[in-house]
Amino acid sequence: MPKATPTLPLIQLDSWLAPYAPQLLQRKARLEKTQQAIAQDYGSLPDYAVWHQQMGLHYEPQNKGWRYREWAPAAQSLSLIGDFNFWDRAAHPLKKQENGIWEVFLPEDQVQVQHGHRYKVHVIGATGEGRDRVPPFTTRAVQDPETYDFSAQYWAPEEPYAWSDASFDLRQLNQPLIYECHVGMALEKHGVGTYREFADEILPRIAATGYNCLQLMALAEHPYYGSFGYHVSSFFAPTSRFGTPEDLKYLVDRAHQLGLAVIMDLIHAHAVKNVAEGLADFDGSGGQYFHTGRRGHHPGWDSKLFNYGVPEVRRFLLSNVRYWLEEFHIDGFRFDGVTSMLYHHHGEGVAFGHYDRYFDQGVDEDAILYLQLATHLSHTLKAGSVLIAEDMSGMPGLCRPLEDGGIGFDYRLGMGIPDYWIKTLKHKRDEDWNLDEIWHELTNRRSGEKTVAYAESHDQSLVGDKTIAFWLMDKDMYFSMRTIDQNPVIDRGIALHKLIRLLTMSLGGEAYLTFMGNEFGHPEWVDFPRLGNNWSYQYARRQWSLVDNKDLRYRHMWQFEKDMLTMAQQYQILAPGPVHKLHQDNHNNVIIYQRAGLIFLFNFHPKNSVPDYLFPVEEAGSYSVVLSSDTPETGGHDRVDTTLRYFTQPTQYGPRLSIYLPNRTALVLKKVD
Repeated sequence: MPKATPTLPLIQLDSWLAPYAPQLLQRKARLEKTQQAIAQDYGSLPDYAVWHQQMGLHYEPQNKGWRYREWAPAAQSLSLIGDFNFWDRAAHPLKKQENGIWEVFLPEDQVQVQHGHRYKVHVIGATGEGRDRVPPFTTRAVQDPETYDFSAQYWAPEEPYAWSDASFDLRQLNQPLIYECHVGMALEKHGVGTYREFADEILPRIAATGYNCLQLMALAEHPYYGSFGYHVSSFFAPTSRFGTPEDLKYLVDRAHQLGLAVIMDLIHAHAVKNVAEGLADFDGSGGQYFHTGRRGHHPGWDSKLFNYGVPEVRRFLLSNVRYWLEEFHIDGFRFDGVTSMLYHHHGEGVAFGHYDRYFDQGVDEDAILYLQLATHLSHTLKAGSVLIAEDMSGMPGLCRPLEDGGIGFDYRLGMGIPDYWIKTLKHKRDEDWNLDEIWHELTNRRSGEKTVAYAESHDQSLVGDKTIAFWLMDKDMYFSMRTIDQNPVIDRGIALHKLIRLLTMSLGGEAYLTFMGNEFGHPEWVDFPRLGNNWSYQYARRQWSLVDNKDLRYRHMWQFEKDMLTMAQQYQILAPGPVHKLHQDNHNNVIIYQRAGLIFLFNFHPKNSVPDYLFPVEEAGSYSVVLSSDTPETGGHDRVDTTLRYFTQPTQYGPRLSIYLPNRTALVLKKVD
């Protein structure tokens, strides 16, 4: 008899994958073979991911001096230059060792490398051209304020940072409520904010609103501030724009003390193409860390693409994962640009309408292997670390365990949700909103794979787009946001802002995210200082004074967000489990469903308020209101008595509940007895 093909749990979860069992098994087998080879040569994957401890510039007390190592297989020569040797390229040449590693030792009785010294490495590459380069493993890169030139900076303070977050237990984070934020633009001032200012002034706001998780953008050093941190130059260096490494540790420490997990926006999909600051053409071969030729360049991002098939590149990136987890107590990562990593075509101009697309020649199997190793490493080093994939392709198994045949992420971003909301607000009148379409968009996700739901992120806040609040209220936000103002545009905008967020949070996934300031309807876009705006910081900041002013209606939107997140925490709304649609009324634009034991009622109709709205429930008894979007504190009209108990009525079709359901209102009910 022919030998039966083993069945992976991933295929049992999705029978459409059965024809692709050989490819899935091959992926799993390649991972296991790689892990075995690493274990044989290095002991374990964590022991392998320590290149940052061996490469770059480090003091060796046992040898009384500094050792500098660099990987540059095609280079002709390297020499270490810096403040400690007067930038003399002849003073400290490196010698080539095995596997393309170069090395030099600086005895302390001959040279003194001091904390704060700037340095570079002079590389004569494969073509004979010499360049002064920022070393790839530097843990700090600083920019000269006059020449704008970046250099590495030797960072070895006498006193290491004293952490005080030992009691923080990441494993308690079972439903991430994520606050996506950018340290530099987090303050109201016209300028760049710092790690410490963010920790002292912004973290308390985030915790008070009810979030339990930060997603920090733009942490790794990047030459251009306006890139939002997505064009990384130094992968092991926290950006010096916001302060020192100790300042970042203070931020993370303070977040943990407030009960906030810290996720880093990790950019391993690409790197800045700049030769002066980054990794591009480091050894002069045109490749090394990246693919050569067209394959090494992302046409949409104008950046360099890693070659995940090179073991040293994987080791560099895996060591980067370990570095951030251990050195800065980071609790997980949102991997940026995963779609670009997964496919040679980067998902551009490709419709993923057939499962063949996940297994054909367009798939980068080297990238999949790297991601499997990275997720395994993170979960091994830090139990409960949160790993989120930014993928719009719907790759099966992306958020399933490795043993199931998956890639190992915990969550994928529900990227179609914000696109859907923006498209709806741009092109449809309220009366034309399609409830079946909304339901499909918010519930259409892979079984067994958790999703981060969000109505908007930083993408919708950038110049060229608009936030949901701006789409809803536009210029009226500048003139009619006082609580005493009567403006139907503002009334509609605030009402729908609340409904969209509650519906997205409660129906769209197992985690929830918003971008800094959007929780209170921040009125303006994000635009970093650039030549086109005369290098202004006007739109690269957050105006907290708007939400702090109780005479303005921004406070109403913030209050609803706070109430919504409090409810989500109290009733564990986002815990994985079924959602049951109880009722849909296309005439009145009403949709009602049950999740986590609560009943969610939405009336999207612009006019129809329905007294004694009768709808089915699963259990007879009495119910009370635990959340209303119509309270005066949240900008509503106080049309629902939230103190009443509502009793079911028996009918031949089962129990029914009756309640006043005003237009553009959401209610959440719980069964009392």
